[in-house]
Amino acid sequence: MKQLDYYFWLNSDWALLGADRLALLAQRQDVQVNYKPVDLLDVYARTGGIPLSQRSVQRQDYREQELRRWMPLLGMQINVTPRYMCPDASLASRFLIAAELLGYPVAQLHKEILAAQWCHEQDIAQADVLLGVAARLGLPGPAMMQRAAQPEAERQYRRYTDEAVSAGVFGSPSYVLAGEVFWGQDRLDFLDRALAG
Repeated sequence: MKQLDYYFWLNSDWALLGADRLALLAQRQDVQVNYKPVDLLDVYARTGGIPLSQRSVQRQDYREQELRRWMPLLGMQINVTPRYMCPDASLASRFLIAAELLGYPVAQLHKEILAAQWCHEQDIAQADVLLGVAARLGLPGPAMMQRAAQPEAERQYRRYTDEAVSAGVFGSPSYVLAGEVFWGQDRLDFLDRALAG
């Protein structure tokens, strides 16, 4: 089975827009997706990226225009400026990693954590929000939270972030197939073709 490394930030609106199509692509192409949450601010610091809040007004405005173009095309609706926008995503990332370490599938969990921020006006830096997401998915939230507090989860989070930079990743979402980086949910068609080739 082909392996696809998927590096994403749990604050990424674009990762949410690509989540369903990635899952469908993986199923259709029989691909194993390795979900790897990263500290995107660290990635930016090491690759020359600029956090959204520090970008020019023109760039911030264009992001909103692009989101509004994509939402109807994908049949999705998100709040482009949610109440709890881009909080500290480290706990959410370790929570997802904990689910993985405990042997649970994380595709839907990743999507629902993203949706909590961008669709449901929730603060994903809060443990109760993450526990609520897990409960809705039938996952053992308390056990996951306990595992997320262990050094192993933090080490894995750091490892994924280092891996991303080494692989050439500089933004979220990024999909890496056999060393080739596809940056952005708008590159999923190219990824699909590469997998089919």
